Amino acid sequence: MRILFTTLFFAFLTGLASAADMGRSVVQVLVYSQTPIWDAPWRNNPVAGSSGTGFVIDGDRVMTNAHVVSWAKQIVLRRFQDPRPWLARVEYISHECDLAVLKVDTPGFFDGLKPLPLGGLPKVQSTVVTCGYPAGGEQISYTRGVVSRIEMQNYVHIGNRAFLSVQTDAAINPGNSGGPVFQGDEVVGIAFMGTPGLENTGFFIPSAVINHFLEDVSDGKYDGFPKAGVRIVSLQNPAYRRYLGLPVTGDGARIDSLADYTEKAGLLKKDDVILAVGEHAVGSDGTILLEGNRVYCTTAFQVPQKGEKLKLKIWRDNKEVAVAVPMEVRDDDINIGNLYDAPPRYFVFAGLVFTPLTLDYVKTFGRNWRGVANSEMIYELYYRRNETPAKVRKEPVVLATTLAHPVNADMRLASRAMIDTINGKRIETLEDVIAAFEENTKPQHMIQFISGTVECLDNTRAELANPEILSTYGIQTDRRL
Repeated sequence: MRILFTTLFFAFLTGLASAADMGRSVVQVLVYSQTPIWDAPWRNNPVAGSSGTGFVIDGDRVMTNAHVVSWAKQIVLRRFQDPRPWLARVEYISHECDLAVLKVDTPGFFDGLKPLPLGGLPKVQSTVVTCGYPAGGEQISYTRGVVSRIEMQNYVHIGNRAFLSVQTDAAINPGNSGGPVFQGDEVVGIAFMGTPGLENTGFFIPSAVINHFLEDVSDGKYDGFPKAGVRIVSLQNPAYRRYLGLPVTGDGARIDSLADYTEKAGLLKKDDVILAVGEHAVGSDGTILLEGNRVYCTTAFQVPQKGEKLKLKIWRDNKEVAVAVPMEVRDDDINIGNLYDAPPRYFVFAGLVFTPLTLDYVKTFGRNWRGVANSEMIYELYYRRNETPAKVRKEPVVLATTLAHPVNADMRLASRAMIDTINGKRIETLEDVIAAFEENTKPQHMIQFISGTVECLDNTRAELANPEILSTYGIQTDRRL
């Protein structure tokens, strides 16, 4: 027993010593950022400071989290035990998987700093060491912990995409984000989020996701993670399995629904049973075995790069079929995730401020936005694409606010309402709003909202009032497209 304890203690000290040596290539990331005001889209919040962590990788680059450098106006790096500030810039960024690569143009920054190698997926119950600058401290911090779970997890930064993540009880606090997670002399992940209300629980991005991102940007641009456009559900009902011609107990999960682009491609069909993704057999609960861990099969769907093919074995019409599905990057769900680094689009006419319907806009209703926002917005944002895809608008538009002026004084709906038509033109995008007003030669502008309410503006008066309204409210331009 004493020998075992001594061995474990020696391994613990060795792990910390290795991490401390590698910690010289870990840097503090100081960021000054400015975010937009989504319901007053011509304005911005004040510039605010924050901090995170990064580490040196091959190619004289620094890796960190996307959320550390989002909306950055200025990025400053500080090396280990070096008081000098070094200006950096974002070279590549992925908001969906919360990763970013930074470049430093000033010569000398990388002198004496070794790039840190990436390792594999750590095993559950193995020990790891997190490294970073938590809580904005100026000294590097090391924390040892145990890997407790590996699973698909919704990434908070983007909000609507799930990727493989690793849970640990090593402390991951604000400021740790972007820092390496060590196991031995390799980086096995990047710390990126904790869970409010849970103690000793943090998550890091595993090397599989990191490597996908780095391979993606190796050609000089970031494409993103492709999507297959399928919804997979478990297939454990014995009667349903018999109906599909499958053994009562066996592998295979069912395709419950398809995105319109997948359905049109014709390679996959509803009620196809996915037996395997690549080399991974798919269980009846929709999971695969990945290096000893049961994880949801969409993990394997995220392996291909843009333009590559995903090999599937499916069960259809009582026989096994092999298909190769071309994988493409899709942005059809972009507005139901958090948006970054591109200021919101808007158009102002006669004091009416129009902007696209996005999750960021809806969140301006407050923390309880799901209960406060009107049902038309929530339905349009989340449900219409599945229930009535033929009626989906490319970019639904809302009246964000009305800037008070005599020309619009009699309007009943002053803000927070979805647009249906303007001057008889169905509004599919913000450009449609502009065209509907600019091309109208009739004496009045007629605006119909999704709710059925109709409002009217005098054409000539609206045109004359527009410059005065922009000047009064300090808006430099009537549009940002």
